[in-house]
Amino acid sequence: MKSALVCGAGGFIGHHLVSRLKDEGMWVCGVDIKPPEFSASRADEFKLVDLRDPTATYKCLDRDFDEVYQLAADMGGAGYVFTGENCAAVMHNSALININVVDACRQAGVGRVFFSSSACVYPLYNQQDPQNPTCAEATVYPALPDSEYGWEKLFAERLYLTYARNYGMTCRIARYHNIFGPEGTWQGGREKAPAALCRKVAMAEDGGEIEIWGDGEQTRSFLYIDECLEATLRLMRSDCDEPLNIGSDEMISIDGLAQAIAHIAGKKLSLHHIAGPTGVRGRTSDNRLIRETLGWAPSARLNEGLKSTYRWIAEQVAATGQA
Repeated sequence: MKSALVCGAGGFIGHHLVSRLKDEGMWVCGVDIKPPEFSASRADEFKLVDLRDPTATYKCLDRDFDEVYQLAADMGGAGYVFTGENCAAVMHNSALININVVDACRQAGVGRVFFSSSACVYPLYNQQDPQNPTCAEATVYPALPDSEYGWEKLFAERLYLTYARNYGMTCRIARYHNIFGPEGTWQGGREKAPAALCRKVAMAEDGGEIEIWGDGEQTRSFLYIDECLEATLRLMRSDCDEPLNIGSDEMISIDGLAQAIAHIAGKKLSLHHIAGPTGVRGRTSDNRLIRETLGWAPSARLNEGLKSTYRWIAEQVAATGQA
């Protein structure tokens, strides 16, 4: 039986990844500073570990893992990343985690290591036009990420690439573009746009209004969790040794996203634009390289993922008595 270690298994993507690997028949160990929030992990073993501690991290590599997935990070949505209040913690915590994990994998002789980078590595100057952002993999340099979160991710990419080059490790790197779905953070300040808007719509009365940060014309693309997992495993087990976008190329404005969710909910709502952190003006996944490299790219329509995500968040809102 093949085995995998999932770092960040208490988080949204990591939690779903554990289940996907179990469905494939693998023995899975999950590691995180906290357990999953909304349902029990399916991991064969789940360790509560602070990966900022090198000694604790090395102890996680206590068997010959075939695959290690490094998704652990100090992260959140725009309300956490772009306020400027959490920059030092984001860089410090995530950098320590990545340094410890990749070196522990080196020492343990792990066969394959996956690192989850982010679309936040792309330069601010290529994402000013909300209708024509440039996010092809090769455009990441000259570097100018829009946040310290993006800078740390770019540093970590180079860290993993250097370990692969100097120590003969097999490292795979994905630049995730706004992954969403059920069991993701939906309140508290770290939630991302789809979850935040699903919450606002679920809490609003028909005919009411919801608040939107900025003018609502900023654009993004959003990838449903199932396709993220499929792409992750395809990349991990491929021969692609360069960073690769994993995201949807179906771009939508934030206003458009809010309206799509309201339609799913069967509500007519007004949008009230207020000041707030918004990030770059436009971003979407450029999927030319993933098609060329893997012969595959995400293709599911945004609306299908929004339906299941809204339904789940509406249930959480009702259960907490916020509706």
